[in-house]
Amino acid sequence: MIPGFEAIVEERIKKAQQEGQFDNLEGSKKPLNFDDLNVPEEFRLAHKILKNSGFLPPEIELKKKIASTQELIGSVEPNSPQRQRLQKKLNFLLTKLETSRPGSTSGSMMTELYREQLINKIS
Repeated sequence: MIPGFEAIVEERIKKAQQEGQFDNLEGSKKPLNFDDLNVPEEFRLAHKILKNSGFLPPEIELKKKIASTQELIGSVEPNSPQRQRLQKKLNFLLTKLETSRPGSTSGSMMTELYREQLINKIS
């Protein structure tokens, strides 16, 4: 930034505040929306733009599916076949989420475990 520019900006903001120019802004005196708290700060603006255009990153969409599946499980009677199907779906979604994260070793560990079990079965 240009030296002294920040001071000019701060001075103009303070003057506008004193004149009440910020008093009637849209959203003023309404609670803040913290939907993006799970998104790292450096990605929040990009996330907001994508979200407003109807696109969500796959991990966020997966988390939404997990949350809705958990809600459904809570509303279904225990020991019902539907609850068991939902529980399987939830387990699948949680595994998919875990293995999709960068640096996750569980995906390769699961592949290795499956390979070993397959070899043992064939032998």
